[in-house]
Amino acid sequence: MVSAETKPNSSSRFKLIDGRKLAYKERGVPKDKSNYRIIMVHGFDSSKERDFLAPQELMNTLRIYIVQFDRAGYGESDPNPKRSLKSEASDIEELANHLELRSKFYIIGFSMGSYPTWSCIKHLSHRLAGVAFVVPIVNYQWPSLPESVTKDDERKKWYKRMTWVAKYAPRLLHWWMIRKTSSSPSTDNSRPTYFTDKDLELLKKAPGFQFLTADKLKSRSVFNNLRSDFLVAFSKWDFDPLELSNPFPENDKRHVHIWHGSELNFVIEEKADMVKEKYN
Repeated sequence: MVSAETKPNSSSRFKLIDGRKLAYKERGVPKDKSNYRIIMVHGFDSSKERDFLAPQELMNTLRIYIVQFDRAGYGESDPNPKRSLKSEASDIEELANHLELRSKFYIIGFSMGSYPTWSCIKHLSHRLAGVAFVVPIVNYQWPSLPESVTKDDERKKWYKRMTWVAKYAPRLLHWWMIRKTSSSPSTDNSRPTYFTDKDLELLKKAPGFQFLTADKLKSRSVFNNLRSDFLVAFSKWDFDPLELSNPFPENDKRHVHIWHGSELNFVIEEKADMVKEKYN
């Protein structure tokens, strides 16, 4: 058990059923005194060290206990050569069991951490007390995504090309990414498609945030992990989010929340509205 005074950077690791080790850190109030037990799921090229900006005073007042963990291959966690939608949810369930969370816990998925969160809704709905998506990604291969929403969206073509190259020409992609980030360390992250100028200004000051750099990408293991994460997120899924049954029955106090800013270019507002209508 970790008290509220535990150093933010202290972390632990435990062994998963398949032998891999998963790293995590705990924040907020002691677990046994909490009203809310929340697992945070980080996004692409991130880690548990990118803190969720929740003031300690707020966590104390609301009695919030937070777990931040490194997804497979990130930070201090071992890579998963068999990464899949289901394996991401399984890692989260094993983490919850290891920490002896109650029968139900909350989960918040950030950016590309939204696909493990969707997988939890699919496979672990009985364990969820509530779900929140923060600037979730959109997979253009979702069958429920209407052509009318995506037909003029250039990002659809870009993701299709990148997914193909990542799958069939990884060496070419590796070379291109190193070259791209060598010319400008923040190139890949600062494309207008993704972040506004205000986003970039805030990200540069965010604890634990680092732009993807050429030096980092030169590590084959780093590239392979990013590639596998990208492919699972944007390849064809074995389920359609909008075809899932509502995880929380009518009149249930549990909810699925989606948050995105009005200027976030990587969130399709129409799609977010469709999801909100389905799950709220």
